[in-house]
Amino acid sequence: MRRAVCPGSFDPCTNGHLDVFARAAEMADEVIVAVLINKTKSSLFTVAERIEMLSAVVAPLPNVKIDSFHGLLVDYCRDHDAQVIVKGLRAVSDFDYELQMAQMNYRLTRVETVFISANPLYSYLSSSLVKEVATYGGDVTGLVPDLVLERLRAKISGTIG
Repeated sequence: MRRAVCPGSFDPCTNGHLDVFARAAEMADEVIVAVLINKTKSSLFTVAERIEMLSAVVAPLPNVKIDSFHGLLVDYCRDHDAQVIVKGLRAVSDFDYELQMAQMNYRLTRVETVFISANPLYSYLSSSLVKEVATYGGDVTGLVPDLVLERLRAKISGTIG
């Protein structure tokens, strides 16, 4: 079985992320969307909230599963028998960083990284940008799944209120 891992913080999940998951699901028998637990980073949504939202929005993709991890991604891949890491690339600036990570990951465990170029509809999109725009009252409809939009609005109104 060819198992792939799509790692990230997904705080929150965007339609760009979903596009990468769906495209990865066409290439692998199973795709694990692995939410990074980073205790040093301030997040809008808890890991549990992100996992809950991701589980709901990937439900139409039967070979996509949600999990979380901390520590080295390659250790997670080894422990879960994943042969491939899938990363979405939005711009050349992403490639420089991601290439270094891919080369280190390969050196450590020989896990390959596959890059999926972002759909042009989402190439400018990031979780950080979505949060910033939403925080200042901007409309992010169509940039995140409807469920995420609902939760994002509720979270922001509760934190600013």
